[in-house]
Amino acid sequence: MITSSRNPLVQQLKKLGLSTQERRLQGLFLLEGTHGILEAIATAYPLQIVCCTVSWTEKYTEVYARLLEVVERIELVNEEVLTAIATTKSPDGIVAIAAMSNANMPQIQTLGLGLEAIQDPGNLGTLIRTSVAVGIDGIAVSKDSVDIYHPKILRATAGQWFRAKIAVTEDLTESVKRLKQNGVNAIATLADAGTIYWDYDFTQPTLILLGNEGQGLSADLRSLADDAIRVPLASQVESLNVGVCGSILLYEALRQLNK
Repeated sequence: MITSSRNPLVQQLKKLGLSTQERRLQGLFLLEGTHGILEAIATAYPLQIVCCTVSWTEKYTEVYARLLEVVERIELVNEEVLTAIATTKSPDGIVAIAAMSNANMPQIQTLGLGLEAIQDPGNLGTLIRTSVAVGIDGIAVSKDSVDIYHPKILRATAGQWFRAKIAVTEDLTESVKRLKQNGVNAIATLADAGTIYWDYDFTQPTLILLGNEGQGLSADLRSLADDAIRVPLASQVESLNVGVCGSILLYEALRQLNK
């Protein structure tokens, strides 16, 4: 059992939870909590190393038995060490590390999201979770957005991160151009757009473009858009949270597609 927070493995895991740079350097990310572990197992996402407490193994005997089958290295740690690794104040007894995905840009046949410079982990987590719930084809995230492996994003998705078809693109503008060449309509979300979102025809192949929380979409993406839509707001309201806005649009698209 590992009982010291100075242990090299413990130090490695701590760095992965705290630093985007470290995650990219190692090509690994930290996964925390039973729910996320269960989703990783359910989707056959390979976990490299698992650290858990004895009390966790006693509470989740069946999950622990499954982990012993599919994970090469499992380390028992005491409560203090687990707390030192975790990024949350009250971890539930298990963490793991896994390799970053090398997912390619998703092919959009029906509906997808293009996310530009999203900075808040909660917003990106919400959009990922909603996208999985709606069942869209995929999500393209610009490289200047928040790290998709950020612990807060993994928690915000409630494990649905592992079911999302998500890729970070080096050049979102070029990715959108390629999708347009394949018959996908790129739709900008703008506060001053003339079309209200429920009047847009989402039954055609559509990529919804959502921009940065403060600046919105860049001029390049606006100019690429085939159309623009808006969510109507009361006169005293300036804007909606991008996670909420995206969720509204995705569910309107789902409503139309399921008519």
